Amino acid sequence: QVQLVESGGGLVQAGGSLRLSCAASGRTFSNYAMGWFRQAPGKEREIVAAISWSGRGTYYADSVKGRFAVSREYAKNTVYLQMNSLKPEDTAVYYCAAVYSYSSRDYYAERAKYDYWGQGTQVTVSS
Repeated sequence: QVQLVESGGGLVQAGGSLRLSCAASGRTFSNYAMGWFRQAPGKEREIVAAISWSGRGTYYADSVKGRFAVSREYAKNTVYLQMNSLKPEDTAVYYCAAVYSYSSRDYYAERAKYDYWGQGTQVTVSS
């Protein structure tokens, strides 16, 4: 089992920045590919960013490319999502997710691939 706890959400003005953290515990963190998803009211949960367990492979949704950056810190068993130039349409509950990966380079954009989920953290961007 892998337990995931997100933090760092909050209220920010448009153009501002936030850094989300996802702390993992349980199984060996280094063999898990990680993803960040978000879900706005009335909408489907969608991929935001993903990272391979080596950190060498990353993926970003078109809507966040150039503004968001995903990274991981093995010593702290933590994955981060740095969010810059935030827009009101980024408002959502953000979730991190984990899936065991045999490949050090693979990342996963499909929600169904992930086995473990955090409880989510609210991000609200005011205009």
